[in-house]
Amino acid sequence: MRTSFLIITIMLTVTGVTFGQSTFTLSSNDLGGSATITEEFDGFGCTGKNQSPQLSWKNAPKGTKSFAITMYDPDAPTGSGWWHWVVFDIPSTTNELVTGAGNISLNLSPEGAIQSITNFGTKGYGGPCPPEGHGLHQYIFTVYALKTKSLGLDASTNPAVVGYYLWSNTLAKASIVTYYQRDKK
Repeated sequence: MRTSFLIITIMLTVTGVTFGQSTFTLSSNDLGGSATITEEFDGFGCTGKNQSPQLSWKNAPKGTKSFAITMYDPDAPTGSGWWHWVVFDIPSTTNELVTGAGNISLNLSPEGAIQSITNFGTKGYGGPCPPEGHGLHQYIFTVYALKTKSLGLDASTNPAVVGYYLWSNTLAKASIVTYYQRDKK
């Protein structure tokens, strides 16, 4: 009887520790399962509002010195996907990007954060804009908890180079996936 009680107590304790852990999490008040015309790019044949969504994160790992955010479309017919948004050097005291922070002219991103060029060739947020009739594309928003305060890069750095620096400095990351398609007119 005592052995059974001890085993059950140990199992409950281990289970409590396992389920009680908080994981690094990314969420959004604006995004759902599918992007909308609000997020869609305004250019390349798309006529959306090109508004970046609100993003927030919690439970960053110990040792986090800064954050980065990317938005990536692995389904773009380029052979290498498409980078829609690249933001880095976000201070470790920050846990949110407000709606519209990707519009660099509005100055809504945290002080010190750098929004570098995307595959559109512009800085800041560039929303979904898949080719007409190409089907659903997935758009992956990822927050990176980084072990360095600064990547040492500037706003003219291309996404592949930023990605290389992210890869070598990431402590943890969390993502949200949303989908979007444009039907043939």
